[in-house]
Amino acid sequence: MKERLVTPSYILIIAANFLQFFGFWLLIPVLPFYLQEVFGADKTSIGAILSCYTIAALCMRPFSGYLLDTFARKPLYLLAYFFFTTMFGGYMLAGTLTLFIIFRIIHGFSFGMVTVSGNTIVIDIMPSSRRGEGLGYYGLANNIAMSIGPMTGLFLHDAAVGYTFIFSCSLAACIIGFLCAYMVKTPYKPPVKREPISLDRFILLKGIPAGISLLLLSIPYGMTTNYVAMYAKQIGITSSTGFFFTLMAIGMAVSRLFSGKLVDRGMITQVIKAGLYLVCFCFFGLSACGWIISWNLAATTVFFYIISLLLGIGFGTMFPAYNTLFVNLAPNNQRGTATSTYLTSWDVGIGIGMVVGGYLAEIATFRVAYLVGALLTVVSLFYFYRKVSPHFHRFRLR
Repeated sequence: MKERLVTPSYILIIAANFLQFFGFWLLIPVLPFYLQEVFGADKTSIGAILSCYTIAALCMRPFSGYLLDTFARKPLYLLAYFFFTTMFGGYMLAGTLTLFIIFRIIHGFSFGMVTVSGNTIVIDIMPSSRRGEGLGYYGLANNIAMSIGPMTGLFLHDAAVGYTFIFSCSLAACIIGFLCAYMVKTPYKPPVKREPISLDRFILLKGIPAGISLLLLSIPYGMTTNYVAMYAKQIGITSSTGFFFTLMAIGMAVSRLFSGKLVDRGMITQVIKAGLYLVCFCFFGLSACGWIISWNLAATTVFFYIISLLLGIGFGTMFPAYNTLFVNLAPNNQRGTATSTYLTSWDVGIGIGMVVGGYLAEIATFRVAYLVGALLTVVSLFYFYRKVSPHFHRFRLR
């Protein structure tokens, strides 16, 4: 008999996750315009400023995993969620670029903690036999937020709504999310004996090969989430780029419905390989849009949105598989460390993507930036085949 997956606490933590990421995604495509219009920042500066968030999250990830494996998880989750929420209010008070950067860094620290703790708690409250499926639905909340958030943010920006109102929408969403998180009931976690401090308490050493593969994959993803609106405008696509995020999220949502179940059947590496092939094609196609638009605007626009859908399917297929891969390499008392290593690898690539994408766009074009990103996905694919997959099958614990 199948163990029950859907419980009140599972629903509440999915709601908290959705509202957290809705607030996050609402600002993602708007912030480059905000920095440009309000503070007069150039593309290179925008990339550096936005990456402060990811760098701060990255610095927090390893410590958050250790803390979650050592202390009670829910109080840490609520504390991080509280600071994450209040920083949206901080943006409204930032009258100078320096103050904005400070708030951005604090926001990144809290994001690093709240995502690791939320991901670890959802693993705690779901049956292990349905972990892939459960993580798939949990991640689906991110995808729905990714669908609605950027589209809403860009719609408000295009409608000339003030930035204060946009930040207020993010703040309100996260306040409701915090209340949902507060009502989540977590299983009792007995006190643990603190082990001597070692590198493996902060980073899952067995997960490093998979982390490298994931890092290479997240660099072009970081370029896409932060600069695709500017890229579309640069090459001459006139339709609303908010639909790019919507279609990408739909692709992720569709893939989540079946990829998690395949993962639970043991097809972890096969699922990741399939997603890698699709993502490689998509980033080459995204770069190609900059060339083929001179041939036909309408056809390029259609191709641009097809890519967004396929990109969502590719990443949506891989996310629960990568997450499960890291967890299956770790003992139960290192779930937090496994999750933080998984998310740290992702954040490193996102941060590099922000900086490199802005820099390449400044000295060349976004088209070149996406071509570089596409080549990195090919490297990730070959590395996964040669190193990651054999390593996982050799060292997996479950």
